Amino acid sequence: MLHSAPATAQQEKKHLFKGGLAGFALALLLALLFILLLAYTGAYDISASKDHSPFVRWAFSTTMRNSVSVRASDIEVPSRFTPEQVAAGARQYKSMCEHCHAGPGVQKQEWVKGMLPQPPHLVEAVTEWEPNEVFWLAKHGVRMSAMPAFGGTHEDTALWEITSFVMRLPGMTAEEYAALGAEPAESSK
Repeated sequence: MLHSAPATAQQEKKHLFKGGLAGFALALLLALLFILLLAYTGAYDISASKDHSPFVRWAFSTTMRNSVSVRASDIEVPSRFTPEQVAAGARQYKSMCEHCHAGPGVQKQEWVKGMLPQPPHLVEAVTEWEPNEVFWLAKHGVRMSAMPAFGGTHEDTALWEITSFVMRLPGMTAEEYAALGAEPAESSK
């Protein structure tokens, strides 16, 4: 009788494991069916005039943040950024990025209000990112956000210049912003 108790406990553990596995498989199948139902019925409103539900907003934001963090982790950041890099980055930022991301004393373009998700105001948002992550975002963009990948059209040198400028945005005054990049300097592209 002493030998039958451990066998019963072991069988019970096996039974619980199989039941848990079956429950997980059923939950996965139901989730897949739900996703297919949403996709094929058009039940989820994808219009940019209505915000995502809190869960979808959280899922996109969390996925994007973690994806960038993982992919940018091996990028080596230059030891320092020169004033010339920052000035070159300012010129590029003002021509390529300012209309969506604004700047000190400069508002986003009116048409940006029709975008979902809204492009972040980088003066505040950049404090949450590391330079390697900003570089990665500029180079690779973000799907389903209207953030383009500039890596196909710009050399890494130019993307580091933009990164160097963007990292300087917090605390920058409108006057400093207007002055930076106003004078032509040699730029790498």
